[in-house]
Amino acid sequence: MKTVVVYESVWGNTAAVAHAIAEGIGADTPALTTAEATGAAMESVDLIVAGAPVFAFRLSSDKAREDIRKTPGKGAPPPDLSHPSLRSWLDALPAGSGRSAAFDTRVKGPFGKGAPTIAKALESKGYARLAEPTGFIVAGRYGPLRDGELERARAWGAELARLGG
Repeated sequence: MKTVVVYESVWGNTAAVAHAIAEGIGADTPALTTAEATGAAMESVDLIVAGAPVFAFRLSSDKAREDIRKTPGKGAPPPDLSHPSLRSWLDALPAGSGRSAAFDTRVKGPFGKGAPTIAKALESKGYARLAEPTGFIVAGRYGPLRDGELERARAWGAELARLGG
């Protein structure tokens, strides 16, 4: 089963989760930024696992990323805006026929979710949902991840591998 984990990450939290999920799925599973997940990397994919951070109560957008670029926030680490938003990547994703799973990174509380939006977008492109959308918790606005989240991400990746069998 060819699996690819695709992610957008601004402060490294979503990247860390994506790599942990890929490890849980299997050693040959790549975790790719949205800039890397194009062309040959996406040919004949059986399972796409896609994730992004939540900003302003929803899945990251180009507007939110532009706002971060213009005004990163007092005390914020430098943002990595070198790859497209997952929303843009999803818009450009060709129709397919594999399976999918979606995740996000978010602050705990009533601050929104992005994974359900990712899941719906993947389904609209023909990738059937393999698992319920999942969120991983960031301890503060810029991170780090809460204790245990990387272990939970690896375990979720292993569960996806089992379900995708």
